[in-house]
Amino acid sequence: MAGNRVPFRVCWAEMNVIKCDLADLLVIEPDVFGDHRGFFAESWNRQRYREAGIDFDFVQDNFSFSRRGTLRGLHFQNPTAQGKLVSVWQGEVWDVAVDLRRASPTFGRWHGVTLSADNKRQFFVPPGFAHGFVVTSDTALFHYKCTAAYSKEHERGFRWNDPALGIQWPVTDPILSTRDAAAPLLQDLPADLLF
Repeated sequence: MAGNRVPFRVCWAEMNVIKCDLADLLVIEPDVFGDHRGFFAESWNRQRYREAGIDFDFVQDNFSFSRRGTLRGLHFQNPTAQGKLVSVWQGEVWDVAVDLRRASPTFGRWHGVTLSADNKRQFFVPPGFAHGFVVTSDTALFHYKCTAAYSKEHERGFRWNDPALGIQWPVTDPILSTRDAAAPLLQDLPADLLF
């Protein structure tokens, strides 16, 4: 994974904030305190995360549970755009964000990162990006912390394997929902649906 690692220390805890090659995408590596009983990790602290560059109010939390090879995405909402702080609580996924901000110099580019219960990383995907992931372990429990409530009316998507994007998914024949399997190419979405 490309990016710049920035150590960030507040009080008793430390977390690494990794700036990705697409502006505003962040990977968070929280401190994990473990011993023979298990572990403790802080998954959200408004002040700490604000100081790290995530200055959003989160209004909804979601979980999904999926089996190996399940691919969910690529999804976004507009005009009720969602930013997402995502993580994996059991298993492993390969997670992808695609820049849909038309004025951005990285419009149409993607960034991928492995999230797992072992590495305990979080991926911050701000409003203006599409998001998707594929499960690379037997099963995965995936957590989404969202800056806007889900709106079925405003949910959008495009094809996971759009050749114009060239996303290097670690699967060739994923398990898809009917909707995701029939999703259009990014170029076929009306421009006013993008950011």
